[in-house]
Amino acid sequence: MSILANEKADRDRFKQLNIESVIGLALLAPSGYDDRRLRPALHEHESQTIDATVEAISRTHHTLQLTLFVHNFGHKIDAVIFRPKPYMLRQFVVDERYYLFGKIECSGGRCQMTHPQKVTSVGAMTPRYKTVLRTDVMGRLVARRLTKRELWEAGLPEKVITQLMKIHFPTDEPMYKSGVGYTQEALYALKFTELFDYMQRLKQKRQHFTALCSLDSPWRPWSKTLPFKLTDEQIRTIDEIQEDLSKESAARRMIVGDVGSGKTMVILAAVMIARPHRAILMAPTTILANQLFEEAQKYLPEISSTLVTNKTKKKQSFEEYGLIVGTHALLYRDLPEAALVMIDEQHRFGTAQRNRLEKLIASEHKRPHLLQFSATPIPRTQAMIDSAHIDVSLITQTPFKKDIATEVIHKVDFPALMEHIKAEVALQHQVLLVYPLVEQSEALNYQSIEEARSFWETRFEEVYVTHGKDKAKEQVLLDFREKGNVLLATTVVEVGISLPRLSTVVIVGAERLGLSSLHQLRGRVSRTGLKGYCYLFTHQDGSERLDAFTTTDNGFDIAQLDLKFRQSGDLLTGKSQSGKRFLWVDMAEDAAVVKEVKNYIEEKIEH
Repeated sequence: MSILANEKADRDRFKQLNIESVIGLALLAPSGYDDRRLRPALHEHESQTIDATVEAISRTHHTLQLTLFVHNFGHKIDAVIFRPKPYMLRQFVVDERYYLFGKIECSGGRCQMTHPQKVTSVGAMTPRYKTVLRTDVMGRLVARRLTKRELWEAGLPEKVITQLMKIHFPTDEPMYKSGVGYTQEALYALKFTELFDYMQRLKQKRQHFTALCSLDSPWRPWSKTLPFKLTDEQIRTIDEIQEDLSKESAARRMIVGDVGSGKTMVILAAVMIARPHRAILMAPTTILANQLFEEAQKYLPEISSTLVTNKTKKKQSFEEYGLIVGTHALLYRDLPEAALVMIDEQHRFGTAQRNRLEKLIASEHKRPHLLQFSATPIPRTQAMIDSAHIDVSLITQTPFKKDIATEVIHKVDFPALMEHIKAEVALQHQVLLVYPLVEQSEALNYQSIEEARSFWETRFEEVYVTHGKDKAKEQVLLDFREKGNVLLATTVVEVGISLPRLSTVVIVGAERLGLSSLHQLRGRVSRTGLKGYCYLFTHQDGSERLDAFTTTDNGFDIAQLDLKFRQSGDLLTGKSQSGKRFLWVDMAEDAAVVKEVKNYIEEKIEH
């Protein structure tokens, strides 16, 4: 076959294997090895190769039996083929010498090879591949394409290349043993390679635009006027934002802060840095937009700000405002040029919505600076990987320590829970009960909101009810904040409204939710320093996951736990939040490898 024909065939095979590069090929490691070496001793229970002469052949109705003299052992063994096909009966001839491969078992002083296979060449270990290609086709593709030079040109370090070559072209002991798996060195090389490839591809997805203008107004004098002190992490994050905004290229930064970590102050500091240019802030709900608008009016008195919701007139002009806060209604208004765009709770907007806001105020080749905020903590390993695609700041401290007791409870604990709720309501504190469903379901062994409703309404005054399909949910939450004692809801309250009097949350069927969702719900409680309580109600006898959740209130540690118990989604393909993203890497366990790859890529860029 000509070189060109070979190349085309290889490209087709890469497509069949769903890979794009030699690195992708290296990551399709063998599922095991066939040992074709002639060893001087018999290794029981293992498949091995022998050099044997057939001394006798006998047939029964269902078997073909051979007596063999094995030259590399220097003694006889038996061989048997059950239900031989007709061609197998002609395969062996007495006094002929063959190389055979199979598993040998011994019993009562006799050893037997079951289903011996003829092999043509001996002396090496042959990798076995589990791919859409036949093992021999895959082997030839690997032999042709996987070279040290190709891997070096792809950018991998020498020590990793050495291990990858040993995996695919073993010379002595194989890197993989059945029942044990790959050696530590081999696994490290595969993990490093997978992360390197992934982060490099993320980097290529990163787009660079010229900024509408660079922004660099001082923010520290303003921070000194605040009635409280910013945390070290808030200050570090604001400094990172200032450095970003001062550049000629448009910033892309994600700020991830735990519930109550003070992201609002970071948002307002960014508005100060943008002066005298305009900033736009989009939030997912009217309640959240309202809260942010109120905070802006309170802490940025010298900056004229306005609120845009569905009720705002379509034709209104916004030219006079330095800060425009709004819901997705912003996407349907004529917006003036803004040098800074910020999106709060960014994961609640689709990619298309985020891009649309940015493009609404972009000029032909220039873009505004973009800051995205999220109150859903991500694992630190994830943040290290994401940083190849977008700059990431983590705010892990909170301005004040929350005092929330978290406990797993069962049916037997219900009377005590009722007493607790009565006591909290008597103190004019509020209680939130989160139910898994709105209506009854036979599939779930828990009450729905509709089934539970009358129980609570007959025992307490001012009981409010809302859920995801409720068109009036924002109004219900506002009314509850002012007058309510007990709120029955689905996870609709996970993000959003501030409820200063909320002291207790009871999550029914807690084992059905991810730990990050439980953490968001717990974060509704004790927003103003009240003693808080979070009860996880479950019918399960024991849950390692829920027990682990009760031991920490740090969102980033919880995100790491969530990862341990439930693998995360994919940044490149946007696949769902469960299911494994990587072939070799375990995001919950491999933070050290992620760090090494990140440092290696950064050093390469510097040199």
